[in-house]
Amino acid sequence: MKKFWVHPSQRRSFFKLLLLLPALSALIYPLASFVVSAHAQTTLVETNGFRVGERLTYSVSIGRITNAAFAELHTVSRGRIGDKDAIELRAKFKTLDLASATLYLVDENRMTFASPLTGLPLHTTITQNAFGLPQEKTQSFLAAPTPHADLLTMIYKIRQAGGSGSLTLQDNDRVYPVTFQAGVVEKHKTDAGEFETNLVSVQSEYFIDHGISDVRVNISTDDARLPVLVRFQTAKGHIKASLASVQMIEPEVEVVPTPTPLRTPVPERTPRPVVTPTPYIENLPLPAELAFAIGEKLDYRVLSGGQQVATLRLAARERKQFEGVDTLVLEAMFSNARAGAPFVSGDFVRAYVDPDTLAPRRVEMRFAGSLSAFTGTVKFDKQGSVITVTGKTPVDAPVGTHSILSLIYAARSFNLKPSRDLNNPINDTRVAVFWEAAPYVFTMRPSAPDLITIDGTKVVAQMVTVTTKNPTLDSLNIRVWLGNDDARLPLRFMVGQYQVDLITKTTSTVR
Repeated sequence: MKKFWVHPSQRRSFFKLLLLLPALSALIYPLASFVVSAHAQTTLVETNGFRVGERLTYSVSIGRITNAAFAELHTVSRGRIGDKDAIELRAKFKTLDLASATLYLVDENRMTFASPLTGLPLHTTITQNAFGLPQEKTQSFLAAPTPHADLLTMIYKIRQAGGSGSLTLQDNDRVYPVTFQAGVVEKHKTDAGEFETNLVSVQSEYFIDHGISDVRVNISTDDARLPVLVRFQTAKGHIKASLASVQMIEPEVEVVPTPTPLRTPVPERTPRPVVTPTPYIENLPLPAELAFAIGEKLDYRVLSGGQQVATLRLAARERKQFEGVDTLVLEAMFSNARAGAPFVSGDFVRAYVDPDTLAPRRVEMRFAGSLSAFTGTVKFDKQGSVITVTGKTPVDAPVGTHSILSLIYAARSFNLKPSRDLNNPINDTRVAVFWEAAPYVFTMRPSAPDLITIDGTKVVAQMVTVTTKNPTLDSLNIRVWLGNDDARLPLRFMVGQYQVDLITKTTSTVR
């Protein structure tokens, strides 16, 4: 089974986002203790705001990234769960491509069986893939009905009410009041068509607790009351979900094929000419969302006990075809190593990564000193879910797993803003990273920018503390200081007894 990792999780659980992305999806989940018998729907059935057979899909933008995610909301069927009449709802949300690498890597599903009479949940299942193996959480309200909505039924409640009203939402063990008020009429054109809508403002402490503000939903003024547009603000940027398609799914009907009459033979056409493939061009510029360019070289002084023991260079060397695939080559190389240092001049780590997402495909390491045990090659499959180390058994890993080197570059594009409430670190970034022989969850906790001194010069930098739940790594008290400008240069690393300070940055033109 494929596993998916919340990347640069960053971040919050999917349903922290789901709350205002009324476009989510579905998971086939066997309810072992319940039997659901779905009745075939030959025509559209609407009950208490539920339009059985309706499937809504959405395209989602996050900040400057368009088509950042896919979302779906599906009213699947009407049947029974246990002895209760029920409507089956399914939802899905999945981030794509660059958004997965730099903002969120999310793939989560929810299924709710709702009462067609009250519109409230009877049984819910949430499946999260944020930590490798899927984690499922279920709640049953069959024996003791709940007076509170869950996130899916809340969407239908708002639609049924036409955008004005109130309800209570239960999230884990806490209940939140939610109020919503329809305002001005707006026209919006999306991939699904042109709609006249009511702009609905939604307020709740739930949003405040999860770093969400300015929640707005545009609901169509027709009888379908479709959620056409959803917008809200987060620390990661402005999120907008636009209705991409509306489908009414009918049950499959068996069709008896009609014999096809014989056709008069047609003379064979002249084959179309084969189009010559566009030649590959090396060193094309990287996406604007990445905070560095091809040819960038960063030189560092490696200190131990205040004395320089080596020099480290980080370089975005080139973009070329590697094994027939467009690839960005990142490199870390040691030089000027002194006696007693664990590094030897010429030791290097080289990562071959996706130029858009920075997901690694191959990592080569060569160490001749005390770190020689790390010498070898690590291969990541196309989805990043199986990792092979030279001479060892392949290891399962979450999709989007990074190497240490690719993470250093990817972190420069993370939206690392410190949480306002230190007791509620909603902006912690969690990333799957392969280390030695297994993937670990690296948690990156950002601090407020502050002044640090490097080579006698004071600069503004943001400290990011890294924890891994690997006792050996965590004993090193890993910290990184990133520049506070758009380049987000790694200005300093602290790893155990070693301090690594940036000396110079150069950018060469790569042809």
